[in-house]
Formats: sequence, structure tokens, C-alpha cells
Amino acid sequence: MQTLTSAGHSLYFESNLEALKSLLESNKYSKVFILADEHTSEICLPVLQSMLDDYADFDLIETSAGEENKNIDFCIGIWKTLLDFEADRKSLMINLGGGVITDMGGFIASTYKRGIDFINVPTTLLSQVDASVGGKTGIDIDNVKNMVGTFTLPQMVFIETRFLESLPERELLSGFAEMIKHGLIYDKDYYEKLKSTHYLMPSAEDIFRSVEIKNEVVTIDPHEKNLRKILNFGHTIGHAIESYALANDEKPLTHGEAIAIGFICEATISVKYCGLTKDEHKDICDYLISIYPKYEIKRESFDALLELMKSDKKNEDGNILFSLLENIGKCTFNCRVSSVDILRSLDYYNSL
Repeated sequence: MQTLTSAGHSLYFESNLEALKSLLESNKYSKVFILADEHTSEICLPVLQSMLDDYADFDLIETSAGEENKNIDFCIGIWKTLLDFEADRKSLMINLGGGVITDMGGFIASTYKRGIDFINVPTTLLSQVDASVGGKTGIDIDNVKNMVGTFTLPQMVFIETRFLESLPERELLSGFAEMIKHGLIYDKDYYEKLKSTHYLMPSAEDIFRSVEIKNEVVTIDPHEKNLRKILNFGHTIGHAIESYALANDEKPLTHGEAIAIGFICEATISVKYCGLTKDEHKDICDYLISIYPKYEIKRESFDALLELMKSDKKNEDGNILFSLLENIGKCTFNCRVSSVDILRSLDYYNSL
């Protein structure tokens, strides 16, 4: 078992939920709720209960799966459910699921009666290496991601690779994108190691390293005033593409597929704005194209994508701000980029 401390709370790796068992046995909480979607309640909840010695003293709140459900309407429904179950301020919410559940569940818990305790048990690779750290909660508004939320820390986070055994290939590939990002922005040796790793078989050691990198960054800058912004590399363009696909495509992109496109586009911008070498740019593009499915960014979507980027919460004074690579392993932030160069980067991706 390994443990990381992040802003006063602990992240437990491969702990078999021992700390959670102790907490539940302490009778500290008046009521315990588990928030899950229809998939995690069927597949992951039995695993959780078996690890907790068949613990059953909880109320299950089940919601629909998918990013399209991470909105205020679903939050209102869950707040009303908590009221119906007479949840008080001494209640505990355990968020069991991927990033949608941990983002939305954390937001619901942090605002219900001005805040109740919550614990995150991320069950996807994406949520384990990304949403597990940093205390960000949030929901989407009008297909713009995470526009309403709080910085609120969970009591504990548990990362158990047993939950990954049931994940489809596409979900593993989605989470692997965030691991690649951690190498690109912070640790070149880790990036090189991941290139020789099959995305279907990330090791517990690699997952730990990704969480460790994110934890180092958010510990320095917990409220995203400076350094933490480097974690947004690939996300200014990637989030816009993800939101557009969610609203318009019959089969929307996963988060990882969208930000992989964002990595390529923003690495392309990095060459002009931050001196990323052409060799490193080619290395990044070749690697990502080799493992992520190609997607056509339709030219008729360009204006809509720019509008989505203008709504990005990282922007200041009407400027679209980017986090860009100086080289593999080093990222800078608050880079102003012209609309012309943004659109050129989309054209470049389409040309690959």
C-alpha cells in the first residue's frame, strides 16, 4: 500500500479500503450515501461492498451515466433525494464512479446544507489519474465543461486497480491520455516510459506516478492561480472539441480522445509561441496518431469551436489563454494565442 498526502487529506493506493472500513466503523456519520451511475452500481458496488466485508448500512443514490448528465437538473434531483432521505450535516457521501460521478458528487456534497463530507472512490483510469486529486468539483452548463463548481477536498480518496478490470478498451485509452499529459508537461522520462507501455496495461506504478505528479502541482498551487494551469495543456482546444462532439455527434468523443487532439493542436501552437522543437513536435504527433483514432474536425465547426474556447474558465480580459510546451517535460501558461493560429492548428490536425 502507498499513500499520498494532498492538502491535508490522504490518497490511498491498493489499500483494500482499510481506512474507509475504520471510518465507517467509527460511527462518526449519521447516514451514509453512495452515489453511483447505473453501470458502477451494477459492476463496481458489489466489489466495493466485498472489500468492506459486505457493508450494507447505506442508501444508494443512482443516476444516469454520461457527461451529458453532469448538469444542474441532475444535481437538483439528487439534492431532493438527500432531503427525502433526511440527510443532515453529519451525513457522508461516497462517490463511486468515474469523473462525472466524482465531479458532480463532490459538487453536490460541498453545497448540500453548505457542505457535507464526501469520499471519492474513482473507478475509471481517467478519474484515478485526473479527478482524484485537487479538490475540483463541478458541473457543465450549456455543454461548456465545469462552468459551475467549487474547490472542496474529499475526506479521503481510494485508488484500487481492481475497478479497472471491467473497463472497456476505449475507457482505458481515454484515461491514458491524462497520463501522457503528465509526462508531457512535467516529466520527460515518464513520457518516454509510457511510450513503451501498452495503454491497456498501465501499471499500478505508472498510475501512482501520474497521481504523484498532479499532487505535486496542485499542492504548490491549490486554487489554480499559477503553476496548476499547466494541467490544462491540451484542454483549451480539447474541451471545445469534446463539448462540440457531445452536442453534435451521434457517437461523441471520450474526454481522452478529445484532449489527445488538443495535445496535437496545442503542441503545434507551442512550436511558434514557446519554441518547442520540430523534432519533439513530430514525436508527440506521431505517437498520439498511432494510438488514438483519427477524427475529422469539420471546417463548418471552426467558429463554434472558437466560441466554446472563448467561454473557457481560464480566460482573462477576453483573451483565450493556453498552457503550452517549451519542451517535453516543461510547460508554461497564460499564453495568448491568436484565433488565426488556433484555426491553423486545427487544419494541421486534419492534415495528419
